[in-house]
Amino acid sequence: MKPMQGVKVLELGTLIAGPFCTRILGEFGADVIKVESPDGGDPLRQWRKLHQGTSLWWSVQARNKKSLTVNLKHPEGLAIVRQLAAEADIVVENFRPGVLEKLGLGWDVLSAANPGLVMVRLSGFGQTGPYRDRPGFGAIGESMGGLRYVTGFPDRPPVRTGISIGDSIAALWAAIGGLMALRHREVNGGVGQVVDVALYEAVFAMMESMVPEFDVASFVRERTGNIMPGITPSNTHTTRDGRHIIIGGNGDAIFKRLMLAVGRPDLADDPGLASNAGRDLRAIELYGVIDAWVAARDGESVLATLEAAEVPASSVYSVADMFRDAQFAARGMLEQATLPDGTPMRIPGVVPKLTETPGSTEWLGPGLGEHTDELLRGLGFDPERIVALRAAGAI
Repeated sequence: MKPMQGVKVLELGTLIAGPFCTRILGEFGADVIKVESPDGGDPLRQWRKLHQGTSLWWSVQARNKKSLTVNLKHPEGLAIVRQLAAEADIVVENFRPGVLEKLGLGWDVLSAANPGLVMVRLSGFGQTGPYRDRPGFGAIGESMGGLRYVTGFPDRPPVRTGISIGDSIAALWAAIGGLMALRHREVNGGVGQVVDVALYEAVFAMMESMVPEFDVASFVRERTGNIMPGITPSNTHTTRDGRHIIIGGNGDAIFKRLMLAVGRPDLADDPGLASNAGRDLRAIELYGVIDAWVAARDGESVLATLEAAEVPASSVYSVADMFRDAQFAARGMLEQATLPDGTPMRIPGVVPKLTETPGSTEWLGPGLGEHTDELLRGLGFDPERIVALRAAGAI
């Protein structure tokens, strides 16, 4: 048994935020039906690196899902979606607000037919407010939510992270919200409800102490590169052989061990450096000491010394490093899978790890419409009706 087994999820979404949310639910046993347009399906199928015409990313983002092709511009196609929603526990959608309402698939319609329905809605700015109708991708959420402003170096323009982090954060909040609403329905005897996730708010929720620091102290957090003022020492250092090493020595006891490891017992015993506040006042001095020590050594030597001293440290991993790493292997974080043509491929393992009801990959992202006939038969459609729907362009 998986924790989400028996939960029916209908996905009306494309690309990243909505589909990543349903991917999480599907990894832990939910029966996820992904509705796609017969005309090419989810654009993610064609994003980034392709193998035989299909995105490698798609194999992971759509794993454990069933693909149903439905024409949402056709009345019989819309009727199929309404029928599926009437049987679903959760509907996840990431259209711009108002689009589903125009199609006759809004909350009022779907909840009237299914009072216990949980509808998870992801959008750039949420379902209400003056910006609700604006288009908003993850990059916009990262910008408005504050992440881009604090990312990078102070003498350069803001930079992005190397992944679509805003979409992924929103997906996590969406999954959490959906599970909360489901628990309210099943444990508290409540009815269904809407979970409204705005991308900019999902990012904004991660901004730590930014709001109270500005409101009380008029402090605006700025870009600070690889260091975090107020938390010292924690920085990136470059070794003699060109490896970048992150060292987190900001705990009081850890700092003492770090200074002993780099051959500076005088700093380890300096009472002025016994607390984070004192260390932060002398951050430039401390980073100079650590920089010099790391720069005089090769990466393996630095990491071995710091591991022996029980100081948190790691080289900055590329994906190639991950493939060689014993911890990734031991935790099953690079699963072995096989593409439809027989090509072996490693895919990310499932997170988090549950001891009694772990998630898993049952199959990779499906072909476009691979499960259409199967799902329609499950709704009671006979073969002749399915043929007619396909001929009419409804599926």
